[in-house]
Amino acid sequence: MSLLFAIPATALVVLVLVLGPLTERVEAVDVFGTLRAPGEGAFVAGHRGDGSAAPENTMPAFDLALSGPIEFVETDVQLSSDGVPVLFHDVTLDRTTDGHGSVSDHTAAELARLDAGAWYGKSYAGTRIPTLDAFLARVAESDKKALVELKFGWTVEQVRTVTTLIDRHDVRSRVVLQSFSLDTLANLQVAAARYPRIMLVRELPGDPVPMARQFGVIALATTAAAVQNAPDAVRLLHEAGLGVICYTLNSRDMWSEVRDHGVDGIITDTPGDLESWLAGTGPGTGRAAGSAT
Repeated sequence: MSLLFAIPATALVVLVLVLGPLTERVEAVDVFGTLRAPGEGAFVAGHRGDGSAAPENTMPAFDLALSGPIEFVETDVQLSSDGVPVLFHDVTLDRTTDGHGSVSDHTAAELARLDAGAWYGKSYAGTRIPTLDAFLARVAESDKKALVELKFGWTVEQVRTVTTLIDRHDVRSRVVLQSFSLDTLANLQVAAARYPRIMLVRELPGDPVPMARQFGVIALATTAAAVQNAPDAVRLLHEAGLGVICYTLNSRDMWSEVRDHGVDGIITDTPGDLESWLAGTGPGTGRAAGSAT
């Protein structure tokens, strides 16, 4: 794992300047469109599917999210030891499967034999770890969009395994790639400049726009605390036509707080509850990502 994961966002601007210019930025928003139109409320993204009703990062959880009213589903991608992208959050298998050890130490065939549902409930026993290929096929059959986090560090060639699958399923306009890793974001800029991308950060610098421009992203995704502590950063991002998303919020108090700051999207473990709450309380504020400056 890259040491860049642990670097706070307040230091990222300095790092960007040290790293120097990356590949010329391509406006991926031209491919994806806007995160939300002016006047629309914040979009809802189901965190790892709909984890409130099915085991996280499994096809039952994704099916629930994709068949409901929410616009986005969020998931995490790692590589098996033989280079197959699979959907899994944790470094190790122990919490949500009957396997042990790191995901990256197992082949795709070994991972496919594990039970990823019994921990959640008997009715989900036998549920398997999905591949990214299977997930994108399901997204392609729907009218929904996906936030796909590339976990840890990815090389240029590894990124291309993901973009190849996105193109195979013809969902480039409905899949947004995101990462905390600066290494991965830099390699996405090289290998996937025309694919919409989001930078994940735990804090917001005073002016995050240069950092966002440097990596060619259409939005930053961060915590509720970061938005509350840096409201001017949110304003600057919106003025630059960039989006702001918050993760992972599960209470009405938090939803209300970030909506008042004008965030463009909220990632949650309870997408049905958030969608109902938003429908009953009116649209959010702020400018949509990708709107004219």
